[in-house]
Amino acid sequence: MYSITVRDHMMIAHSFRGDVFGPAQRLHGATFVVDATFRRSELDSDGIVVDIGAATQELGSVLADLNYRNLDEEPDFAGVNTSTEMLARVVADRIAGRIEAGALGEGARGLEGLVVTLHESHVAWASYERSL
Repeated sequence: MYSITVRDHMMIAHSFRGDVFGPAQRLHGATFVVDATFRRSELDSDGIVVDIGAATQELGSVLADLNYRNLDEEPDFAGVNTSTEMLARVVADRIAGRIEAGALGEGARGLEGLVVTLHESHVAWASYERSL
């Protein structure tokens, strides 16, 4: 399986519901380094997994919709704990939607998988992997 990974970051504010979250139940900020890994078993006709520039641009566009936002105020997240794991899925699903819409070009239609990893720090991160 071939893969390429592109990286960006986002800064958000949010809070959690539930005793398991302790002090994180209060409003707090988080900065995530975000990796998006695109996978396919065979390279496309240009000999690539996907155009790195296009992948970087689309990851940035997805993150721009979340960056500098208080997720507690976003209708898409009403009543949901916006955990690192959950946000990894949101980013992956939004990138997948852009792939399906053709934003990464026709060659990207042959992609088979996508993994999005949100790094909370240098010692903790969460990923979501999905088929395309």
